Amino acid sequence: MNDSYLPFVLVLMASFFQGSFGLGMKKTSPLAWEVWWFLYAAVGMVAVPCLWASLVVPSLGAAITTAGATPVALAAFFGFLWGVGGILFGLSVSYVGISLTYGIVMGLAGSVGSVVPLVQGGGMGGPAAPYVLAGVGVMIAGVAVVASAGMQRDRAVEVQGVTRGKQFRLGMLIAVLSGVLSALLNVGFANAAPVARAAELGGANARNASLAAWVVVLGGAFLMNAAYCVMLLLRGRRIKVPHAEGSAAVAAGWAVLTGVLWFAALGVYGQGASLMGSLGPVIGWPMLLGLALIISNLWAIHAGEWKGAPGPMRLMFAGVAILIAACALLGYSNGLQGA
Repeated sequence: MNDSYLPFVLVLMASFFQGSFGLGMKKTSPLAWEVWWFLYAAVGMVAVPCLWASLVVPSLGAAITTAGATPVALAAFFGFLWGVGGILFGLSVSYVGISLTYGIVMGLAGSVGSVVPLVQGGGMGGPAAPYVLAGVGVMIAGVAVVASAGMQRDRAVEVQGVTRGKQFRLGMLIAVLSGVLSALLNVGFANAAPVARAAELGGANARNASLAAWVVVLGGAFLMNAAYCVMLLLRGRRIKVPHAEGSAAVAAGWAVLTGVLWFAALGVYGQGASLMGSLGPVIGWPMLLGLALIISNLWAIHAGEWKGAPGPMRLMFAGVAILIAACALLGYSNGLQGA
């Protein structure tokens, strides 16, 4: 394979994992949500990242400590804030529905998560910047079209009813805040670059060094998620949902698998981004989210969620075409870094 294509192949693989891991989130019963989520977070944010990184990064602990306290703390803090965004995502869904929430969060997470590292890295004056910004803009348009198709589908098949008025406006505000905070996962990854560089100096190759950065970012993310789950568990004092059907062992297995797939997305994305050069987190992040949105909708079609809504499905495919065009534009911008 031509090495110039490898970063994009890795991001495509990561997008498959990102667009697929949510399938396991429908398999929580009979475990209480907070128990299932804690197990998923422990696997995806701690166990798998640490195990994978320890296998391929010589002296992982030394790489983290020698990177300096400030970048490590900042990267972990961004990861912690991303955890807050995830909680707000769930709250927004209860107010405005999954399709609108997903569209807002994906659009903002993709754009903010790309532009902030671009500004931080001083790349706004580079030759690739106009194409990156254009690609991000096209990506937002594609996400908006797909989100609109989802809302039309929900109305067509009566998936859910959304209350308008004050609660709807509150839900929109929460969704916007969730989108901005969700972008900080990639911002944290970009700010953990000193950790990756220290891992390279310690003997890891560029692809694997990115895993050391994720260990730091996701340490902060797990702290937020674990604290929230423990709070809910102490408040409810229940491990299983009364009268819920299913096997606790099977549900726990799905939590583990979901955690593995979730970090597989981030781990492989980080490897692809590291091979894209200095603009890797800028270009790779919106591509990851845009392609993952396509894949998640393909899973939804397979599950029959678009049956009875041919018009919205055509609109969704139009949005997919826009997302593909955005990915092509972002890929082109990557070739201009050295121009």
